Amino acid sequence: MTDQGDNDRRHPFSEGAGFDEDYDEFDLDPPELDVDPSKIDPVDSRVVTDLLDDHNVERDDVNAEELLDVGLNYMQINRYEQATEAFERAARFAEDDLLEQESWVNKGVAHAELEEYDEAIGAYREALRIDDESEHAASAETNLAYALWEFGETTEALEHAERAVEIDERFPQAWFNRAFFLQERGLSEEALNCIDNAVRLGMRNAQVLEEKARILEDLGEYDEAEEVADEANELRERAEERMIEERDDHDENQLFE
Repeated sequence: MTDQGDNDRRHPFSEGAGFDEDYDEFDLDPPELDVDPSKIDPVDSRVVTDLLDDHNVERDDVNAEELLDVGLNYMQINRYEQATEAFERAARFAEDDLLEQESWVNKGVAHAELEEYDEAIGAYREALRIDDESEHAASAETNLAYALWEFGETTEALEHAERAVEIDERFPQAWFNRAFFLQERGLSEEALNCIDNAVRLGMRNAQVLEEKARILEDLGEYDEAEEVADEANELRERAEERMIEERDDHDENQLFE
């Protein structure tokens, strides 16, 4: 039995883990699958099982890449259970190893959003079984590390965070995850080097800077920690202002429809 331990502080990176920057932008209208659209609405919550039952649909009738996009649409509207189904079937119908691996990684992310970390761990391990050195392997390792940490496997979590950095030294999320786990073990100097790497690689947001401020405080660098914390607060306030503006613009546009 796994000792889950008391994780009183949620991991700041992987809560929203996904691959938004790696994918083309998509809206809430999913792509057409290779079926009669007059019979099935792909965004309907019942479609995945009905559409992809092996007894009803031949493999050649399913476009796994488009099905992956359907899963991403579900993620966009926080329908994570449907997303896990879509990703699993995308993986099952994928003929390309990279697409299958990508589907398993996304399935893990959807399970993590549901706090189903055991299932998330299984999905990430399946992705790594396909190829542990591909372009998706670092993402799989990074998110596996987070799921393991939430599941109480803190030592193994650090091992996979380090593996992610080994696979892709230019993956900022991997450096951030490694910094987080090192800091949790009291290795603040190593953690600071890692989080600085994440920032240098472009991962500069409020959560990252808050974590850096925490590390600096533990190292006794109180003045610098305060400066970094102030910058984190400014970034958070700006992000909140943008969200309010976007919401107001959306409400205003609805009034004129």
